Amino acid sequence: MNVLATRIRPPMLAAGRGLVLSVYGLAVSIILFVVTVLSIAFILLGIGVFTTPVVLEAVRRHANQRRLWAAAWSDVRIPAPYRPFPPDLRGGVTGQVERTTLLLKDPATWRDLQWLLVDMTVGPVVAMLAATLMIYPVEGLVLAAGLWRVFQDDPYWYGFIPVDSQGTALAALALGAVIFAVGLKAAAPLLRLHFVIARPLLAPTPEQTLAQRVDRLTETRHEAVDTAASELRRIERDLHDGAQARLVAMGMNLGTIEALIEKDPEQAKRMLAMARESSAEALTELRDLVRGIHPPVLAERGLGDAVKALALRLPVATEVTVELPGRAEASVESAAYFAVSEALTNAVKHGGGDRIWVDLHHGEGMLRISVTDNGGGGARIGSGSGLSGIERRLGTFDGVLAVSSPAGGPTMVTMELPCVLS
Repeated sequence: MNVLATRIRPPMLAAGRGLVLSVYGLAVSIILFVVTVLSIAFILLGIGVFTTPVVLEAVRRHANQRRLWAAAWSDVRIPAPYRPFPPDLRGGVTGQVERTTLLLKDPATWRDLQWLLVDMTVGPVVAMLAATLMIYPVEGLVLAAGLWRVFQDDPYWYGFIPVDSQGTALAALALGAVIFAVGLKAAAPLLRLHFVIARPLLAPTPEQTLAQRVDRLTETRHEAVDTAASELRRIERDLHDGAQARLVAMGMNLGTIEALIEKDPEQAKRMLAMARESSAEALTELRDLVRGIHPPVLAERGLGDAVKALALRLPVATEVTVELPGRAEASVESAAYFAVSEALTNAVKHGGGDRIWVDLHHGEGMLRISVTDNGGGGARIGSGSGLSGIERRLGTFDGVLAVSSPAGGPTMVTMELPCVLS
C-alpha cells in the first residue's frame, strides 16, 4: 500500500500543480497583459507614466513566481534577467518618468510580455494536459459505477466510446485505466515541459548573460583588490604590533646583556631568559600570522581535514561531514576554508545554539558547503555583516552564498564554488 501511494503521489501532485498553472496562471496572465498594453498606451495621455511602473512590477512579480515554481516543482532553473535601477533615481513626477523609461528600455520587459502571450495559449494547454490525464479517468470510474444508466437513451461519449450500457461503461473504465497509466508516466514531464517552454522568454539572452557576467567580474575584481589591500594592512599591523615589537625588545635586552655580562653575570642570565622567552613568543605570533594567511594543514591535507581541525578548536560541538573525492585548486580551497571559518565564527558569536553541522561535498562541477546551527535564527546578508564578507570572498571565484535563517532557527548558510577536483 505504501509503495502504491509512493508511486501515485508525485504524478497526482504534478497534476494538481498543472491545474493551478492552467487556471491561476491563465487568468493572471490575461489580466496583466491587457492592463499592461492599456497602461503603455496611456503614456501618451500622461496617465501611463504613473501606472506603467506599477503594472510592470506586477508582471515581474508574476514572472518571478513562475521562476520560483519552475525551480521548486520541476528543478528548472530560470535566472532573472532584469536590469537594476540606478541608486540615484529621483522622486516625484521626474522620477516616475525615469522609472517608466528604464523599464521600457529593458529588453526583459518586452520578453515578459511575449511570455504572457505564451502563458495564455500554449502554456495552459500543456499544464492542463498534465492535470487531465490524472482527472479524466475518474469520469470513467463513475460511469462504470452506475452513472451509465442516465445515458441509456442518449449515449455519452467517453473518449471514442459511446457509453449506454454496463458493457460500454466497463470499456470506458478500461480506457480510463489506460489514460491513468499514461498520466502516471507523463504528468511530471508535462509539468516540466510547461516551464521549459517558458524558459527561453523568462531567462536572460546570451547577450544579457554575458553582460551580467562582465558586470559581476568587474565588481568582484574591485572587491578582490580591496580585500587583498585590507589583508595586507592586517598583516602589516600584526607584524608591527606583535612580532616586530617583541624582536625590538629582544634586541634591546641583548644590548643590555652585552653590557652586564662582565659586571653582573646573574642579571645577565635573567635577561637572557627574558630574551629567550620573547623570542619564543615572537615565533608563536609569526606562526599564528602564517596560519592566518594559509594554514599548514590546508596545504598539507586538504580542505576537509582543515575544516575538521578548525571545528576542533570551537567552543560549540561541531560535526563535520566531508565527501570530497579529490582536491580543488589551492586558491579555491583557501577561499572555501576562510569562508567556512567566517561562517563558523558567526554561528558561535551570534547563533546562540549548542550544536553546529558542516557538510562539504562536490557534484556537477560545484563545491557545495553548508554550515547549519540550531540557534535562534535571524541571520541576514547585509552591509557590514560577516555574511557580506563571505559573499564577497566567494564572488571572486564566481561563487554564491544563500542564507536560510527564519526566526527561531535553525540557520543554514550554503556556499557554492565552481571547481574541478583533481
